[in-house]
Amino acid sequence: MDTEATARSISVEILIDFEDNGVLDYSRANKLESRDRAEVREYVQNILRRRSYLDFLIDQFSNVKIDEMKSSLKNILRLGVYDMVFMDSTPDYAAINESVEIAKYSLGSRTGDLTNAILRNLQRDIDNLPKPNFEDRTKLVATTFSHPEWLVKRWTDRFGEREAFKLMQANNKRPVYYIRANNLRTKTENFKLRMTKHGIEFEESDWLPGYFKVDSVAPFISKGWLDKGFCQVQDIAAGFAPYLLDPDPSESIYDLCAAPGTKSVLMSDLMNGEGDILAVDISSERLDKLAESALSYHAENIRVRRADVTEVELDETDAVLLDAPCTGTGVLSKRADLRWRRDQDSLDNAVQLQSELLDSAAAMVKKGGRLVYSTCSLEEEENMEQVMNFLDRHENFEMQSVEGYVPDEVIAHGGLAYQTFPHKHGCDGHFGVLLKRTK
Repeated sequence: MDTEATARSISVEILIDFEDNGVLDYSRANKLESRDRAEVREYVQNILRRRSYLDFLIDQFSNVKIDEMKSSLKNILRLGVYDMVFMDSTPDYAAINESVEIAKYSLGSRTGDLTNAILRNLQRDIDNLPKPNFEDRTKLVATTFSHPEWLVKRWTDRFGEREAFKLMQANNKRPVYYIRANNLRTKTENFKLRMTKHGIEFEESDWLPGYFKVDSVAPFISKGWLDKGFCQVQDIAAGFAPYLLDPDPSESIYDLCAAPGTKSVLMSDLMNGEGDILAVDISSERLDKLAESALSYHAENIRVRRADVTEVELDETDAVLLDAPCTGTGVLSKRADLRWRRDQDSLDNAVQLQSELLDSAAAMVKKGGRLVYSTCSLEEEENMEQVMNFLDRHENFEMQSVEGYVPDEVIAHGGLAYQTFPHKHGCDGHFGVLLKRTK
């Protein structure tokens, strides 16, 4: 059996690489057919969403504790247990057999026998699985909902247990996707007709024009509509920052930390492809992709520049969008890996970088101009606390009301910001404010 040719074995390889090196690289799946590549992504993200709970179950049915296992065996077992517990379409025997074959192929026959024994033990109790039962409340919640303990403690202290549970449950669900029609290449009404003609089910949002909630982005990829620039995948909450900036076709705009460029393209759409957008990012590779996307989307008013925002010197301009690098705690449904990458040091480092980026961005805004600061984080240190500290340093800026720019349902902090939560709003968690330079 050539285990390298299966979605499951490639998923295991990716998970091992992530655990050992902190790298989530899906390029290993390029050798597979498109359907299998999609299956790999589903396996990897779903296993990462449930990792703590899967590890708990493995510990219950193994004589070897999971902390003593090599990462290769851990992830083979995680795959098998996930298949058996969560994949109704996969018969237990198939889940066990393929996990055993992967173990034998990569680790030898003795490890294959151990894998078989553990999974057979679980199979015997599949209808009456044990539940986490730890005296330490934080550990209990973290295991049950598969979130790191430091984040569980933060959220339960801030929101209370009931609200934190709802948030973590939302993070563990299959993510919601939005498609935005690109009016530089088509018209929203025509795009709706196109989806209907091809039998694609969608729900049009009443929050922002041209956004459609869909079950999967696969049809849009397979039909080439993304490559042709008819639409883009963009969570609706990610659209709030460009709408808040409210760019005019006569203006010059800077989009800082711009890659992958979906906000640049949306602003180009809002500007009817006129005016000037300078997209700045430190990654030349990501900027190359942004430039290619701009051509596909007919966003001809986008220019790109590779630069470190904290070091580059640019002339003052009409408006600046800073969608800052952050911990990403608002997008843990789509990026389950982030929950295992982040810790308190990550948060502290993000806050420091955001502060430096904001100071640099402020110097680029002309008098009377606008600065939108946004994140995909739920953490106050990255959001309103960051903004208040910025205002303490920059007396020539003041906050503006966001009312009229974003839906009433997401307005926060007395009308001076927006904040979305996955469990409340059915979208990613995003934050943003509008700042005006007054002198």
